[in-house]
Amino acid sequence: MEFDFATPVERRHPSGGDWPSQKWHRYGEEVLPLWVADMDFASPPAVIEALQARVAHGVFGYGQVPESLKQAVCDWSAEHYAWTIEPAWQLWLPGVVPALHLASLALTAPGDGVLTVTPIYPPFLHVAERTGRLPQQAALRAPAAPGEPWRLDLEALEAAITPETRLLLWCQPHNPTGRVWTQEELAGLAALVERHDLLVVSDELHCDLLLDEGARHTPMAAAFPALASRILTLWAPSKTFNLAGLTTACAVIPDAGLRRRFAAAAKGLQPDGNVLGLVAAEAAYRHGDAWRQALLATLRDHRRRLVERVARWPGVSLSVPESTYLAWLDLREAPALQGLEASPQRWLLEHAGVALSDGADFGWPGFVRLNFGTTAAQLEEALSRLDGVLRG
Repeated sequence: MEFDFATPVERRHPSGGDWPSQKWHRYGEEVLPLWVADMDFASPPAVIEALQARVAHGVFGYGQVPESLKQAVCDWSAEHYAWTIEPAWQLWLPGVVPALHLASLALTAPGDGVLTVTPIYPPFLHVAERTGRLPQQAALRAPAAPGEPWRLDLEALEAAITPETRLLLWCQPHNPTGRVWTQEELAGLAALVERHDLLVVSDELHCDLLLDEGARHTPMAAAFPALASRILTLWAPSKTFNLAGLTTACAVIPDAGLRRRFAAAAKGLQPDGNVLGLVAAEAAYRHGDAWRQALLATLRDHRRRLVERVARWPGVSLSVPESTYLAWLDLREAPALQGLEASPQRWLLEHAGVALSDGADFGWPGFVRLNFGTTAAQLEEALSRLDGVLRG
C-alpha cells in the first residue's frame, strides 16, 4: 500500500473547523514551525478508520482498557523487541510526561534524589521540583569532534549520585540527540543502577523509529532481566504513529510491588482512559506497521537532506541522529551568532522565520532541536531559510 508523506496537511487553517495546534499556532503565519515533537503527517489509515468507526457509535462514556489492546502490545513487544511481556504488567495512562511525575511520587519520598542526564527532553528536568524531590543532573559526554556521537559518561553519572539518589529518569532512544545506546553503554549503566540500588524509569517513546537499516530496539528491562524488578518502561504510540493529541501511553512494570505502588499513586491524579486514544493505539499496534516502515523510509531521506545541508553551515555541527525525527544542532561556533545576546533559537526565529526548540530548555544553551518530521517541501523551505542566515 502506498502512503502519502509528501502532500502538506493544512494545520494552521484546517477546513471544517478551528482546531488550534501547539506547533502551528504558537507563532505567526510567517513562521515555519519545526519545534515541538509531533509530525505533519496524517496518521495511519487503519487508525483513522478505527477512530471513524468509534465516533460513529456516538457514545463516549467512561471506558476500560480492552484486553485486546493489552494483547496487541504483548504481540508487538514479542515481534519487534523479542521481549515477552504479560498483559497484567501494563498500566495505561494519559501520556509519558504524567507517568514520569507519577513514578516520582510513587517510587520516592520527599527529599529523595531524582537523577536525570542532560541534554534531555525538558519535562525530565522539572519532575523532581514539581513532586517535592531533590533535582540531580549529570551530563552526557559531548562529541569530541563535529559529527561524532554523544556518549553516556558513566563517570559523570556516578559522580552525581548521592546517598539521597533513588530514581533515575532514563531515555532510550535519546531525545534530543537521537542516540541509540550501545550494549556496552547500557551494561555500564545497568551495573551502576544495581551498585547504587536505584530504580529506573526508562522512557522508550521513540523506540519504534530507529533510522538505521536493520536496527532493532531492545528494552532495558529485556536486555538486563536481573534488573527488571527495578525498571518501569514507558511506551506510547504517540510519536511513532503521530497520535500525541490522543493522550494514551503504557507503563510496563514486571514487578508486582512496583506496579501496585505506581497504580496507587495514580489514583485521583489522572483520568480514566481516553476512549479514542485506546482505539487508536490498538489499531496502530495491530495494523500500522506497513505505514511505519514507509514513514521510516521518508525520515531517512529527510535525515540525509538535513545532514547535507548542515555541512554547508560554518560553525554548525550535527551528530547524525540514529532514531526518531529530531536533530540536535550545535550552533555555539556559528559565525552569524557570535557576540549575540539572544539565544540561537530566538535569533533564528527572528531572522529566518523558522521556529526550533531552544537547547537551554534541555539543559544545554547554544543548541537547538529541529523536527524534520514534516513534508519534504516544508523541510526544504525551512532549510532554505536557514541557509540564508547560516551560510554567511
